[in-house]
Amino acid sequence: MPHAYPFLSPDQKKELSDIAQRIVAPGKGILAADESTGSVAKRFQSINAENTEENRRLYRQLLFTADDRILPCIGGVILFHETLYQKTDDGKPFSQLIKERGMVVGIKVDKGVVPLAGTNGETTTQGMDDLSSYPLIYEFYSVFLQMFTRLYLRSGWAV
Repeated sequence: MPHAYPFLSPDQKKELSDIAQRIVAPGKGILAADESTGSVAKRFQSINAENTEENRRLYRQLLFTADDRILPCIGGVILFHETLYQKTDDGKPFSQLIKERGMVVGIKVDKGVVPLAGTNGETTTQGMDDLSSYPLIYEFYSVFLQMFTRLYLRSGWAV
């Protein structure tokens, strides 16, 4: 059976390799800023802050505009979908700011877990069904990395 997708060209392979090397360069890691609105709500509740889109934007702006001393430590930033459309106080998209600061922009594309039909309490990660709709949107916002967490919960064990 032939592969459904063409193999990468040499230029695409080089670009992918260069991106990976930027993310995992010595001393660098990934900032996981992909918290869902529900996860942020829990953080905000602990400090008695209202979980509004504006407060989430301000929280993320604080992360992405932190002192330049963090730059040698972060190779990439994974965003939550909502964050892709948010901007700094002066109107710059967060994805552009992150890129200008020398980090690779990534996006979390899974949509959480749902019950797995026909099982006894097992779950699976949703979001695979519409992955093909993302590339054009994310290319526009200069997103180079897509993260999908595949999780099956089987009889109390994550697989």
